[in-house]
Amino acid sequence: CVRERERVCVCVCVLLTSVCVCGCVCVCVRERERVCVCVFLTSVCVECVCVCPPHQCVCVCVCCRESGDWGRCRSVLVSNIIRSPVELLKLSVPSVVYAVQNNMAFVALSNLDAALYQVTYQLKIPCTALCMVLMLSRSLSRLQWFSVFMLCGGVTLVQWTPPQATKVQVEQNPFLGFVAIAIAVLCSGFAGVYFEKVLKSSDTSLWVRNIQMYLSGIVVTLIGVFVTDGAQVLEKGFFYGYTPWVCLVVLLASAGGLYTSVVVKYTDNIMKGFSAAAAIVLSTVASVVLFGLQITATFLGGALLVCVSIYLYGLPKQDTSRLQKPSADAEDTQKLMAA
Repeated sequence: CVRERERVCVCVCVLLTSVCVCGCVCVCVRERERVCVCVFLTSVCVECVCVCPPHQCVCVCVCCRESGDWGRCRSVLVSNIIRSPVELLKLSVPSVVYAVQNNMAFVALSNLDAALYQVTYQLKIPCTALCMVLMLSRSLSRLQWFSVFMLCGGVTLVQWTPPQATKVQVEQNPFLGFVAIAIAVLCSGFAGVYFEKVLKSSDTSLWVRNIQMYLSGIVVTLIGVFVTDGAQVLEKGFFYGYTPWVCLVVLLASAGGLYTSVVVKYTDNIMKGFSAAAAIVLSTVASVVLFGLQITATFLGGALLVCVSIYLYGLPKQDTSRLQKPSADAEDTQKLMAA
């Protein structure tokens, strides 16, 4: 009964993660496509997601409920955050690695054709599976490996945009692009699995881990703000271009982060990848309704592959112990008859 509740909770969190990411993408696109509107800075938006007060309040409230009262909760937070700088450093690793990943992805996109970038960047899905095998000693069945590569192909087809015949020639360095995309793929797999290992290797509450990670993320993303958009922040202000819709983007992204951590805690990073793929499909469908995007046969084929891969990965592994036992008994019987 407890496992069944856990499974239902995880399924709900996967669905809510996809919905939050889809909503975040659609609202963000809507806000950026409005005419005569000051466009907000993306780096500042990422910083606000880490600082987001409702997110921190939810984590503290759930932690207080788990502890029993506010006094115990305060002692837990003090011991795990203020008195444990090493733990904060541990959780700053994925923040730094994700920052490197985002920068490398930008370098790759600047030096590779868009279609080639889309195909190669989806290698982060099998790379995540490989990191799980190496870092967590996790075993995947052949069917699960097949579903991982099927998901990779499905996401590629969903995001595929046909190359334009008349496009502006831009000076590119393909070798630099491939090196950057390789680093981005490795960073994506490593950071996700590292966070999963930290979550599952100790008895520290998931919500305390969330607070630790977002506190360390505040510092890393703030550095990113002033490195990438420092001049614009000083000239226009930190919250330049902010509207209620941008605040909604921040809230949705923050909620999506909470649900994602629950999915990683109780399943794995590959399931997180499946929820992200489902979010891509939902975002495209929403774009058809809201922005008049044209559905193509490539998208339909990719969406079908994504759905089938999610179903195949969720199938239970075949228990071969029962099949091996009768065969072993038969061999023993044959030996006795021969004797």
